[in-house]
Amino acid sequence: MKISEVEVLVVPGWLGSGKDHWQTRWENKLSTARRVEQDDWENPEQDQWVGRLVQEVETATKPVVLLAHSLGCVTVAHAAPRIKHWVKGAYMVACPDIDDSSRIPANLRSFAPLPTSPLPFTAKLTASRNDPYCSFERAEQLAKLWNIGLQDAGETGHINEESGQGPWPEGLISFAHFMKALR
Repeated sequence: MKISEVEVLVVPGWLGSGKDHWQTRWENKLSTARRVEQDDWENPEQDQWVGRLVQEVETATKPVVLLAHSLGCVTVAHAAPRIKHWVKGAYMVACPDIDDSSRIPANLRSFAPLPTSPLPFTAKLTASRNDPYCSFERAEQLAKLWNIGLQDAGETGHINEESGQGPWPEGLISFAHFMKALR
């Protein structure tokens, strides 16, 4: 699929994505991209975040491709049964292990447990081997449970600004391949 044929909904994680985050950079470059804005980026609530994503998907005028990072991936997984008819695909990056309380701040634990059913649309999870919020082994397990592809991003931390992945050109190339494979 071409970008012009879909609406790309950018689904940031906790605290949103700053101006130098790859999601913000891609949002500014992709002609049909728009951000799913949440009311409270600092104290997220699962029901509110999922509800907002569902609302944004339902108002799309074209098929939807989701571009999720971190807690945005968890939001997509929770929303999946409610948005399956509109979503063509989800490109998910650095999903945190929300079930591991030793890795996750207390104010994010309302998103647990992570769904374990297969996702009802094509998706790909990109994971780092040294993400402080999720072990690579857990990311492999999630990809298997969700019946989606897994991409090994090497040792790239949480794949965000802090880990040196500002523009993240390798990710953009991977996303282009993902889009090309969508039907």
